[in-house]
Amino acid sequence: MNHLPEPARVVQLPDGTHVYADLLPAACAGPQVVHQHIHQAAPDRTVQRLALGSGVGAGAVAAGVYFGPLLVGVLTAIAANIAMLAFLALVLAWGVHTVVKSTGSSEGAAAVKNARRLARRRRR
Repeated sequence: MNHLPEPARVVQLPDGTHVYADLLPAACAGPQVVHQHIHQAAPDRTVQRLALGSGVGAGAVAAGVYFGPLLVGVLTAIAANIAMLAFLALVLAWGVHTVVKSTGSSEGAAAVKNARRLARRRRR
């Protein structure tokens, strides 16, 4: 039965709780050695790995994914507001023009005619 793992050791602490012995802090027995494996990616996948989560590219991709649609939505909303305001200004100007034209008197029409004559004389 040497192929089976060792059973987990359970220790009872002074306060009466039970914990696994593996989770207890071990006494420092010297410096720990950390094995770090560095792999070189193929040239065609290096950019993909940068874009998908390691290095500076991950933040750029995340910002683009998050702020890209947000920016498009904001610009669309701004454009819709400006278009609505322009339409409202056009309708109001048309309404003012119509009201002034319909309520104008013959004196106003004569004044416009005189102003046009003066403008023609000045051009000559």
